[in-house]
Amino acid sequence: MSVSGKSVSGLNVSGTSGPILDVQNLDVVYDTVSGPARAVNNVSFALRPGERLGLIGESGSGKTTMGTALMRLTRAPGRIAGGRVLLDGTDLLTLSPRALRATRLRDIALVPQGAMSALNPVMRLRRQIEDAILAHEPRTTQAQLRDRIAQLLTRVGLNPAVADRYPHELSGGMKQRAVMAIATSLAPKVIVADEPTSALDVVVQRQVMQTLGRLQAGLGAAVVLIGHDMGLIAQFADTVGVMYAGRLVELGPVAAMIGSPRHPYTRLLIDSLPGIDVKRRLAGIPGLPPPLVKLPVGCPFAPRCPLAHDRCRVDLPLSQEVAPGHVVACHLYPDNATLPPLTIKAEVQP
Repeated sequence: MSVSGKSVSGLNVSGTSGPILDVQNLDVVYDTVSGPARAVNNVSFALRPGERLGLIGESGSGKTTMGTALMRLTRAPGRIAGGRVLLDGTDLLTLSPRALRATRLRDIALVPQGAMSALNPVMRLRRQIEDAILAHEPRTTQAQLRDRIAQLLTRVGLNPAVADRYPHELSGGMKQRAVMAIATSLAPKVIVADEPTSALDVVVQRQVMQTLGRLQAGLGAAVVLIGHDMGLIAQFADTVGVMYAGRLVELGPVAAMIGSPRHPYTRLLIDSLPGIDVKRRLAGIPGLPPPLVKLPVGCPFAPRCPLAHDRCRVDLPLSQEVAPGHVVACHLYPDNATLPPLTIKAEVQP
């Protein structure tokens, strides 16, 4: 998030002073026949080594688009239209193709959403891990590769013998762990995990997230976790960012975001989830996200917001700090100390 032109990060869990990843005013646009669609709109945030940022929002909010932009993997008709992505002080958006190839996996790595699509179906897993390592460390011997691959697979909870299998011989959870082994093979400083538990059952989801947590802690890497499940994000992240219509509308420490969210959209996302301790009527968020090629004037969430007032339909809200490390883009502040109660019609019963 940006406040008064300065980047605001989340929690400092590592004790270091500077960010390892500093995203400044990032814009990603898709050129369409109906006009440009700004999928990531002026997004800023920073992460320190060891910090975990969870990004959440509805489908189409810009989460995955931002994740691919951080890796500079945006492809036409998408394009990075502005901003900076500083990795340990180096702007990834200005690197040559050769320098970028050397940086990916070594300094910043991606755990993709579809493990089966990310793995080559006609190559054994061993060959794929070898290719990743040799692309950066070509002098590695075969004996060193065998030992290293065994260590990598053991670290993600897989038997080293799995290296000689094809991807189709692995379960969904095993494939996801295999992708994690590749992503962490060179001890990157930043890991971008794009919905790593997608299409997995809840038991395997927990196992995969525990594996990711162990890997991240062992490396001291920062993690950007992209997902739809607020509960999963809350259990993993130190800081939570909420995206809507390409904008980062709220960013803050996980406890504050769950216990006292400041943006109405964040509150509605939390209220749409079933609880275990207390039975209550569930309510979905009314309406649909706006088309990115034709955003409404003012706040993009105003047409769906139960607290919207006249100013919301005229002026775009700017980000402001409402508590230490907690920023929100909403016209309710600074006039309110907390988010006023929301009232919407319950649509689904538990």
